[in-house]
Amino acid sequence: MLSRSVAVAVVALSFAVALPEGAGAQRPFRVDETSIADVHAAMRAGRLTCRSLVQAYLRRIDAYDKRGPAINAITVVNPDALATADSLDKRYAATKQFVGPLHCVPMIVKDNFQTIGLQTAAGNIALKGYRPSKDAFQVRRIKEAGAVVLAKSNMAEFAFSPVETVNSLLPGYTRNPFALDRVTAGSSGGTAAAVSADLGEVGLGTDTGNSIRGPSAHNALVGIRSTMGLTSRAGIAPLSLFADIAGPMARSVADAVAVFQVVAGYDPDDPATTAVQGRTLPNYAASLDRNGLKGARIGVLRQAYERVAPDTEVVRVFAKAIEDLRRAGATVVDTVLVPELDSIQRSNRAPCNPFKAEFNRWLADQGDGVPVKVLDTIVRRNQYHPSIQTRLEAAMRFEQSPDTAAGCVARQRVRDGLREATTRAMDRLQLDAVIYPTWSNPPRLIGDLNTPAGDNSQVFSPTTGMPAITVPMGYTRENRLPAGLQLLGRAFDEPRLIKLAYAYEQATKWRRQPPTTPPLR
Repeated sequence: MLSRSVAVAVVALSFAVALPEGAGAQRPFRVDETSIADVHAAMRAGRLTCRSLVQAYLRRIDAYDKRGPAINAITVVNPDALATADSLDKRYAATKQFVGPLHCVPMIVKDNFQTIGLQTAAGNIALKGYRPSKDAFQVRRIKEAGAVVLAKSNMAEFAFSPVETVNSLLPGYTRNPFALDRVTAGSSGGTAAAVSADLGEVGLGTDTGNSIRGPSAHNALVGIRSTMGLTSRAGIAPLSLFADIAGPMARSVADAVAVFQVVAGYDPDDPATTAVQGRTLPNYAASLDRNGLKGARIGVLRQAYERVAPDTEVVRVFAKAIEDLRRAGATVVDTVLVPELDSIQRSNRAPCNPFKAEFNRWLADQGDGVPVKVLDTIVRRNQYHPSIQTRLEAAMRFEQSPDTAAGCVARQRVRDGLREATTRAMDRLQLDAVIYPTWSNPPRLIGDLNTPAGDNSQVFSPTTGMPAITVPMGYTRENRLPAGLQLLGRAFDEPRLIKLAYAYEQATKWRRQPPTTPPLR
């Protein structure tokens, strides 16, 4: 039997999509580590069809997801992906115009987004085979913009775990393509691994405390968690609507921004987005400025990552990131202090666990087609992964309505207080953003629950509702394991945050292809 590394090597030489008819002797188009801009340029030049692009990604899924390195990131592949690609090719041939800004962008969508005709199970075996009749708001938006939903991705069950991607739906863990014995983090680990392994162009994930930014950092990706109220969660199985956010995960800032532009905005089905009702959103791509760090002031927020001693290699990589920011023209202030942090966090000790009530409401919204009607049925039948039992039991014990429970009501006061305190600290030092390592530790070994996890994402962005972006900042453990730099900005100041993240990315260019999923023959 071939070893996993040998099996990968057998399929890993070089692969390019077949040239469209009439393309002549032009250089073939490589699909791995490409960008949306690359794809669209090749299509306009006649070097690429939508069908050939989708076929190429389907081949990579076939070679790498359950075979070869067995990344285990995909739950279902869209059987209509090629038919959708053909229809896009026909429209382009007839009009010479793209359907929209995501024309023929093959996308990976997390398993908790409702997607018409494709299994949406939130990682739970009881919901296996459930196919919604309505798209989540963000899925509808990307389709309208021309994207092809290529596949649904694996996730931590019910989005509970921020540290690993495992559930009762799909056997085994999702593996990190940079090191197959390492975790992808959670809960959007399937999207992260698939996009990082070039099984799709870009992806959609969700983030309640960590789950866009954490997996993005572990997989050398860019992940955007928006300001609360700028993006809709309608049609997504909830974990906690107080903090749930959905958004893009990509191999570059530019690609993440292209998706973000499409999915941001008001949705009458999500009351949180009334914050942007009637607003004209910025052109976020205008912030893609290579010189965006010149004259910027950035603060080091040590309170975000020094609660437990961080890994020395992560500290070293972060110190190098600070040097790179300064070299690119930023003033980096060390240290920023939010003196009210502890007192604000202590101000609400009352319990709040809205998962049962909110998940039951989501199940009820699905109508007759959903296999189970209430969470109690799933628990009574033991239809869940053993790793979530303690957390699931805690959710079941919380009987109060999240609309009236004292702890739930007090959360908004905590959010307002910490957002105001953090903004004051930034204003006092005239800062454009604050930074910290997305994780204080490298990706854990699969199955290791003893080594410190190092998740630094749970407090500031989810609690304040302020936006955050993670971007690759280097590698640890003999230059093998990715680390991420997180930038936190003021509410609705995504343009400035994007500007800083893009300039840092372009100055450093840390993103690289994982060694276990190289180009195909």
